[in-house]
Parts: sequence; C-alpha cells; structure tokens
Amino acid sequence: VQLVESGGGLVQPGGSLRLSCAASGFTFSSYYMSWVRQAPGKGLEWVSDMAGDGGRTNYVDFVKGRFTISRDNAKSTLYLQINSLKPEDTALYYCARDRTGWGEYDYWGQGTQVTVSS
Repeated sequence: VQLVESGGGLVQPGGSLRLSCAASGFTFSSYYMSWVRQAPGKGLEWVSDMAGDGGRTNYVDFVKGRFTISRDNAKSTLYLQINSLKPEDTALYYCARDRTGWGEYDYWGQGTQVTVSS
C-alpha cells in the first residue's frame, strides 16, 4: 500500500489549492479515505472523509463551504480542493486509508505542506 500526496505550496490568504493523493497497492474504491492535517506544534486534526463509492462525505465544521473532498476511483486518486485559504490552514496535510470507515487509519501518506502567508 502506498499513498503519495502532492499539490501543496505557499499561497496567499484567500487563495486556493488542490491537493491530490495517489493510492496504489489496494482496491481504492473499497475504502473510506480521509484528509488529516497537522499544524505546526499541534496534534493531528481530521478534516474530511469520503466513502469508497463517493456517495458520502463528511467535513469538520470549520472547513465546510471552503474545502471539497472528491475522488476518482478509476485513477485511484483522492483530492481536496481548498478555497478561501486562511493562515490557520497552514499545516502538513495527510491522506489516510480508513480500515473500517470509523476513523481507524492503517496507512498514511508522507504529507504535503500547505503554507498560507502574505
């Protein structure tokens, strides 16, 4: 199993980014997938997840309306569109495979850094 994130970078407040997570080594469509972030000096923070068939999504309250999770099962890729970025969104963003659909993560990517600064 391998998860590889990309798409992070330095962006000004109010800007947008699209993060990607390329998955391999397992049947991607069979798993809930999540985005989890870690801000500097803080713990892990769950952001969003999506069911394997794309039929159900969940978001932490403070990103609703700004973040959109999606997936392309044909490409085994998970996405996170982030709009209206704020400095407090600065973090290392990880994608993770949810083994059960209940927040039991068994595989993680290496993360992609998002820095929001003017």
